[in-house]
Amino acid sequence: MTRSKKIFTGVMVLFFAFLVGLVYDISRKTTFPGSKKRQQELQQGQKPQKADTSKSTLAPKSATHQP
Repeated sequence: MTRSKKIFTGVMVLFFAFLVGLVYDISRKTTFPGSKKRQQELQQGQKPQKADTSKSTLAPKSATHQP
């Protein structure tokens, strides 16, 4: 094998290893839409969201509505 073929093969192996790792990571964070058991587990383990402590009644300023 020539040197360029060895480099190409090495880069190809690294690329596919990266893709496999990425697919595995994404698959662990998502669930099948029809999986009711997993949804129930997530709902039971969810923490309540923190309430808004600023008590602000003013609308947020937008960059598009500057005078």
